[in-house]
Amino acid sequence: MFQLGTHGLFLAALSLVPARISCSFGSVPDVPDIAAYFGTKTRYEEVKPNLLRDPLTVNTSILRPPPGELCTPVHLTAVIRHGSRYPTVKNIRRIHRLSEIVQKDAARTSESSTVWLQELRKHWEQWFTEDMDGRLVRKGREDLQLLARRLATLFPSLLSEENMRKRRISFVTSSKHRCVSSVEAFQDGLQQHWGRQDEAPGYSHEVDDELMRFFERCRAYVEGVENNRTALAEVEKFKHGVEMEAVRRRMAEKLGLSLHLLTPDLVEAAFFICSYELSIKSIHSPWCFLFDESDAKVLEYKSDLKQFWKRSHGHTISSLSSCPLFHHIFRTLDKAGRPRRSTDAAPEPASILVGHAETLLPLLSLLGLYKDQTPPTASNYQSQHGRSFRTSRIVPYAANLLLVLYDCQRGPRLQLLINETPLRFPDLQEDAPLYRDVRAAYRHLLDGCDFQRECEGRPEGRGPNTEL
Repeated sequence: MFQLGTHGLFLAALSLVPARISCSFGSVPDVPDIAAYFGTKTRYEEVKPNLLRDPLTVNTSILRPPPGELCTPVHLTAVIRHGSRYPTVKNIRRIHRLSEIVQKDAARTSESSTVWLQELRKHWEQWFTEDMDGRLVRKGREDLQLLARRLATLFPSLLSEENMRKRRISFVTSSKHRCVSSVEAFQDGLQQHWGRQDEAPGYSHEVDDELMRFFERCRAYVEGVENNRTALAEVEKFKHGVEMEAVRRRMAEKLGLSLHLLTPDLVEAAFFICSYELSIKSIHSPWCFLFDESDAKVLEYKSDLKQFWKRSHGHTISSLSSCPLFHHIFRTLDKAGRPRRSTDAAPEPASILVGHAETLLPLLSLLGLYKDQTPPTASNYQSQHGRSFRTSRIVPYAANLLLVLYDCQRGPRLQLLINETPLRFPDLQEDAPLYRDVRAAYRHLLDGCDFQRECEGRPEGRGPNTEL
């Protein structure tokens, strides 16, 4: 039973839903309390909340070459996830099923126990259609435009109009529509930064799925993880475990639904509606009120388990599948940092690579980042609250890995930033260590990590990461 006070608060909150919330300078939208737990469906602003007040704010102190050494940025490599998007067909169909249950199949019980159901019926209408299928939304274009403008402010000599005009900046993208639209939006953002938004855009980019969708081409990964029913055993266990079951029961009770109607997938679909309506329309969806922070943490953990065991440290082959991208990045950095004669062509000032969360997570794992001492499993949820592997923080929409190469007095230095925040390379103690020290730290991968051998080699190399 729900108290009248709760009902009143719920109605008051719902009254905010129809209005489109402004993202203009100086205003902060009404954001659900659970917005920071949406995993890969999290808005970039939950990771960088200062952008809600000023989406063009730039903190130059994040660039950290040694203070006592004269350094100049000479190259930027940016691996960027596409911006906010519509759901894919699989999730749209789940949303349709959930909507049908809420509208038609819900059990009729006393008014006080179905307040939440009545309010959903009154204040929410199903608007997702299958033709949306993962396409970039307007907010997603803005994500990439604004990121481009901030990076152009941080690196004016690299992301310059002259470099763009002379095609010195390379743009590479996955073939997926949302990524192509994102790389175009990034170029729009640069034009806006230079005050050229009224001119024809003249987009320039290369589609390269071998680089940006390497996971599809790695047979050992596809067979050993993607199509292996046992690879995600921990996810399946947690999906039907006590924590998820408790969330499912609470949601069924709030809606007055028979428990058998509300599968774990439909609970997740309700959670996703909250995330999509925030990221697409900037509204506080009525679906959000079905979940409190403890529920959201459980659903985030379920999502993290999937990403960990499918795309990250859970299976060795998942990270090794990113070898082509890893080598491409270091070849680019090698060229940019190589001593040159006055007659040599200038190095490429920037390389912009646009892909997916599935592109970034294996690469970050290969670099040794976000690897907790104890891996997440179905049985250790309570001890994992302080884990570093949280996809809500690592790969929100428009997530980015930035590698800044500096020309310094003691030689080239390299700085790593994740989502415009400095992060040190594992086992290296400086914010911007000498590039030769970074190469030494990854020597085993630079000399090895052969895509053909790892992806077409021995089947035993495709199993779980026993080092965990």
